[in-house]
Amino acid sequence: MNREFSKIKDSLASWSEIRQLLRGGEQGQLVPVVIPKDRRGLAWTSLLFLALYLAGTGIFAGGALALFAWLGAAVSLAAGLVWVWRRSIIEIEQGTTGVRSRWGAITGTLEPGRHYLWLPWDRVDAVVDTSTEIPYTAPISACPTAENVPLKAIEFFLKFRIVDPVAFVRTIGAGNFDLVLSSAVQDAIRQRSRKVHTERAYDLRGSDVGDMQDALNRQLGRYGVRVTGANIPDVQLPDTYQQHLATREKVAKELSAYEREWELTRKRRIDTLLMEIERAKKTRDARIVEVKAAHNTARKDVARMLEEHETEAQRVRWEIEARGRAELTSAENEAKALRRLADSYRDNRAVLQYELARRRLDVGAKLTESAPQPIVVRTAQGAGDSSALSTLLLAQLLPGITGGNGRVKPPVEPN
Repeated sequence: MNREFSKIKDSLASWSEIRQLLRGGEQGQLVPVVIPKDRRGLAWTSLLFLALYLAGTGIFAGGALALFAWLGAAVSLAAGLVWVWRRSIIEIEQGTTGVRSRWGAITGTLEPGRHYLWLPWDRVDAVVDTSTEIPYTAPISACPTAENVPLKAIEFFLKFRIVDPVAFVRTIGAGNFDLVLSSAVQDAIRQRSRKVHTERAYDLRGSDVGDMQDALNRQLGRYGVRVTGANIPDVQLPDTYQQHLATREKVAKELSAYEREWELTRKRRIDTLLMEIERAKKTRDARIVEVKAAHNTARKDVARMLEEHETEAQRVRWEIEARGRAELTSAENEAKALRRLADSYRDNRAVLQYELARRRLDVGAKLTESAPQPIVVRTAQGAGDSSALSTLLLAQLLPGITGGNGRVKPPVEPN
């Protein structure tokens, strides 16, 4: 773990060294701003004075000397103009921005490409890298947690880009920005660590630090800088907590291994159960086929039995119907015979009644002939009761009168 803050600085260099410094830094330090050395100077004025001197010599001299003087003046003047032209060319690298000033006051920026600064008081104060996202590492030590336990170290990594080179150069500069950025990062990290419990400190690694990035952008925005990304790549706990976490990680690994083993065992058991289920399904399907075949056979047998029973029932019904018809015919014949017999009885009834009446008359006549004659015993008129003596005499005389059979003997007529 790198335990040193990234350092940001500006550097004074010639135009040929600007690209190397902006891309590679200087002695392990970040160089987002390079102050170029002014390469124009006043050497070109000596050529101008030389041209004026030779021109004056050509005026006052004559002959070949004047010709050579004028030729020397022309060459000196041309060399001075070429010198000025070459020194006025300014080339800004792609991805960088030049800060232009006049008499020390910043007047604007120069985009990448070739520019011409003809006036000696126009200068490029700084060349700023405005396209590269500059990485910045800030390892913070002794960060207290929510339980006030100081963490061994928290490494914070961010990337920033200079979006307003004029504001950056004018308000803060690279050296001062290094102090401001390191202070802001330390405050943000310490505030974050205060919200975390010690046992959950490792959760800071790779956690969401969007709120910290927004807070840093609010602080650094006025300097023309925008933080484009941030994260916490590493956290180191105190030694005691590291041992505790090592033990916990060991237990977690053993638990993970046991879970993997159990998962394999579970999958193997599931596969075995699935095979058994498939086998059971095949057995069930075979049995279903057998049951269906038996069911079809039973249905055929039942249909045949029903057909046989229906045939038998039809035969029995026909026999019953034939027997019934025969019995009905016999009963009808018997009824007809009885009806004829009744008719004959009805015809003979009158004869029988006549014979019966005649026989009754004969019997009545015979009975009348043999019927006893009544005997009237008269007593004194008006007597309410017969005496006992009269009753006794009547009882003794009555059998002799009737002849012992209840009939009264007729009187015997004399011959």
